Amino acid sequence: MTKRLSLTSTSTNPTETALGYRRQIVYYIHFWSLAAVAPLVLVQWHQGNSLLSALLGLFCVNLIAVVLVLRFRDRYLFKGRLFALFAIASTLYSTHINGHIGLFWGYPAIAGMFFLLVLREALVLNALFIMTLSVVAYLRFPEPEFWRISFSLGMTGVVVAVFAWLVGRMQGELTSLATSDPLTGCLNRSQMADILNTQIQMRERYERVASLVLVDLDHFKTINDRWGHAAGDRVLREAAKRLQQRLRDVDHLFRIGGEEFMVVLPETRQKSAEELARQLLTALSLAPFHNEIHVTASAGITELIKGETWSTWLNRADQALYTAKEDGRNRVVSLRGSDHSSLAGDELRPGAAGTPPVAT
Repeated sequence: MTKRLSLTSTSTNPTETALGYRRQIVYYIHFWSLAAVAPLVLVQWHQGNSLLSALLGLFCVNLIAVVLVLRFRDRYLFKGRLFALFAIASTLYSTHINGHIGLFWGYPAIAGMFFLLVLREALVLNALFIMTLSVVAYLRFPEPEFWRISFSLGMTGVVVAVFAWLVGRMQGELTSLATSDPLTGCLNRSQMADILNTQIQMRERYERVASLVLVDLDHFKTINDRWGHAAGDRVLREAAKRLQQRLRDVDHLFRIGGEEFMVVLPETRQKSAEELARQLLTALSLAPFHNEIHVTASAGITELIKGETWSTWLNRADQALYTAKEDGRNRVVSLRGSDHSSLAGDELRPGAAGTPPVAT
């Protein structure tokens, strides 16, 4: 489901914040490009270059459309492709008829495309642009100038490409650090509200079901006290790995506390979630961890009820988990939203196994 993103980066979600800043970059590049290009429409018209004036006029229309749609609809119109098309065509034609005056616009055009397009598209288009502009320079200017122009255009493209690549990589790594638990690689709390709200929206609009499983490792403090915190960290990493291996690609695994994990199961009824929870607890207890550390876990399960908030949904799963631990741990407790008083606790027996969760 596509989300609308505001130009003002007020979201607490790191991914949305990064995309919000990208929207601002796109907005201001188009806005100031419009301020720079609009006067040239009249200048070229008065100089008798009607075709270039018309081309620049269309460029301005595209810039205005992108700015307005981005400002009032929070949508990136044309994804920068028309910007690249008009910038390339205008620069090439202006260089052909105006010489250096047109050539100078090639440098900001190269930089602009790297900020507005996907990196792969920017690389391809800029490579074609630089080669074509070099051909025009070869036909238009003396040979010594042609070589200087070609090398300066090429160096501009290389420098901006490296910068854009590094910025994109840094953004990806920072987003990963902000959204993932550094110890286990699971999602962290920064993503929790958005993913739970997405499931609520799917339930409200399309009657899509979803279930929640909370898994808590039993007596984890004993592991830290007996084997040390390094061993405890290894157990947590291995536990996350075992849990993830039992999940589907569409499921979401969070670490929401010291030894507590949360699994969001889209398209899954409560009964199927109970079967999966038994599998998860079996995967944790069946084989010992490092240093022959034996681990059991408790789980609380509940299905999303239409009309409730994510905090209510999560709180009910937490109540089920609390009951599982109060009843002796190493068991699954399922709590239905339609009947908070009915608790079904099942002790997990060694070797117990269920069937995989079924999408409903």
